Amino acid sequence: MSATGATTRAGAECPSCGTPSGRVHSSYVRRLDDSATAQRRVVIELRVRRFRCRQQACKQATFVEQVEGVTFRYGRRSQQLQAALQRLGLMLAGRAGSRLAEAFAVPVSRSTLLRLIRAVPESEPPAPRVLGMDKFALRKGHVYATILVDIETRRPVDLLPDRTVETVRSWLAAHPGVQVICRDRSASYAEAARLGAPDALHVADRFHLWQNLADAVEKTVLQNRTLLPEPPPPAGPTQHVSLPSATAEPRRTGRLSDRVREQHAAVHALIREGVSLRAIGRRLGLARGTVRRLAHASDPDELLVGRWTGRTSILDPYKPYLNQRYAEGCTVARRLFEEIRQHGYPGQEQIVRVYVRRLRDAFPHQDPPRRKPSVRDVTRWITRHPDRLAADDTQQLKEILARVPALARTAEHVRAFAELMNNRRGHQLKDWITRVQQDEVPALQTFAAGLLQDLDAVVAGLTLRYSSGAVEGHNNKIKMIKRQMFCRANFDLLRKRVLHAA
Repeated sequence: MSATGATTRAGAECPSCGTPSGRVHSSYVRRLDDSATAQRRVVIELRVRRFRCRQQACKQATFVEQVEGVTFRYGRRSQQLQAALQRLGLMLAGRAGSRLAEAFAVPVSRSTLLRLIRAVPESEPPAPRVLGMDKFALRKGHVYATILVDIETRRPVDLLPDRTVETVRSWLAAHPGVQVICRDRSASYAEAARLGAPDALHVADRFHLWQNLADAVEKTVLQNRTLLPEPPPPAGPTQHVSLPSATAEPRRTGRLSDRVREQHAAVHALIREGVSLRAIGRRLGLARGTVRRLAHASDPDELLVGRWTGRTSILDPYKPYLNQRYAEGCTVARRLFEEIRQHGYPGQEQIVRVYVRRLRDAFPHQDPPRRKPSVRDVTRWITRHPDRLAADDTQQLKEILARVPALARTAEHVRAFAELMNNRRGHQLKDWITRVQQDEVPALQTFAAGLLQDLDAVVAGLTLRYSSGAVEGHNNKIKMIKRQMFCRANFDLLRKRVLHAA
């Protein structure tokens, strides 16, 4: 689909010197792609004129007129389509953006979309009043960069190519006006903020404070991990578990038993009439051997007892051991199979599974043994709000704290610090640190000593309403953008997408 048009203005201004000119040099037709209509590609055929510049000193002798809102220099698309593709590239990057553009009947390559992202004009980042900073990985474990976020508007301000003191200090010095800096407890960011914005108030992020406290709790739990398992119950008589032996009772119900009884009655009725066995087989449609078995059985129940009844099983010598282990709480068929195989069991696992299933059906009310808590489980129980714990977790934590005094003292300190953080009582932090230093919990003492090194920022973080939550959110968004861009997430492209897609 195409649309034609022509310019009608009397003249145009030179793009180099700005001098208006009406001297026409020549004209030609420009073909511009435009947004598709009804899933059909649209091409604009526009006749434009080339003018001569009236300024003799101008380096540009001729120039082409531009139609406002339609054309731009060297463009093969309309301004509307160019802006739409640029926005598409910022939101979806190369591959995904190219696939979506093709679905809209505007074919464009992924490399073109990346070039459009790079062509987005740069703008001077503002200097926010409350600034949040944190690192993010360009290559995890090797290369890190810095993101700066306006905490009040929750929008990214700038991305820095590294996390060195000099880079962050230079940016802060070039953008005066920052009054509050929200950061983690990194020594490099603290030093850069003191040098670049000496009058700014530092606020330590509460999330990182709690994360550091959780690490100290995990170290304490790890030091006392031998005391975590619940002590074994006193030895007592083991409950005897055994299944009743199978009896040779014939089947009384089912299609097979009904059919056998009918055939038995029909065969014996014909025998009493004097019909031969061969003739009975032809009349009833039965094989000669089947007729013979039916004729020789005085009662149909003789034919309904299973052939396996009364036979010994390959599992019989090991059933007492399986019964004992099942009574002790080991109910996993795979584990029981491995145990009896070490004792010489030559059979298959499926036989053990069938027998354990029969044990479960016979003893359905036996509770499985409680799982041994791990170091991470106990750490999570101590650092989580008590109202959000399950009843069984609460009971296990109570038993562990009663057995391990060091963990009980740790839990008390954690609850006290949580109250400081949730109720914004930063002025009570020194008292909390004093109590921890007087207690014999080495990991918490190390955590408290670290708080003293950055005390003003920590007190401000536990008192003021500012936090680095918006920065952490943008960090997660950067991870998503990097996944979209695969191996082409260079820093310049990543910076354009983070700053302009917002």
